[in-house]
Amino acid sequence: MAHLSYVFIIELLGTMAFAVSGAFSAMEKKLDVFGVVVIAFVTAIGGGTIRDVLIGNLPVTWMRDIIAPSVILATAVVAILYRNIFHNLPKTLFLFDSLGLGLFTITGIQKGLDAGIHPAICVALGTITGCFGGVIRDLLLREIPVLFHKEFYASACIVGGVVYFLLLYVVSAPVAQTVAIVVVCALRLLAARFNWRLPAV
Repeated sequence: MAHLSYVFIIELLGTMAFAVSGAFSAMEKKLDVFGVVVIAFVTAIGGGTIRDVLIGNLPVTWMRDIIAPSVILATAVVAILYRNIFHNLPKTLFLFDSLGLGLFTITGIQKGLDAGIHPAICVALGTITGCFGGVIRDLLLREIPVLFHKEFYASACIVGGVVYFLLLYVVSAPVAQTVAIVVVCALRLLAARFNWRLPAV
């Protein structure tokens, strides 16, 4: 039960982080209040929706539980009301996006494990959960998705997923999940700091 509670907390924090990321992205584009809320929703639920459809978890999670939509709406409203305290929107967006990436990667992996899916596919599900809300957000905002042209993004999710499964042999699941989240976030931040990129074609 404690394990399930910890996973729930991870998912809740990830939802909040991506809702903030989506809201700030929309505010950068000068969208109206409705547009900001819509982009916050899409960013927060996009990856999880695709994951749930792929594993047959229907209706998808956010449609069966009012908690997630309520949290997204509340987070978007707070982001709008307190946007002026963040003097550097791009940096704030990047930090929340990195945090959401790490949190949702682990959420996706755990959903795959609960469905009895092979660990390698679970890593792919974690990557989808972490990345594709941002992909949909960027497409709606007429940007090239960060997944396809920026520093480590999907790669960070994959490394974090592999670290998680390796750690499961020596530590408890909550500890492995926490370390994996830190690995994903740290890789994203370090990649930005030192300009690590995959080779362009």
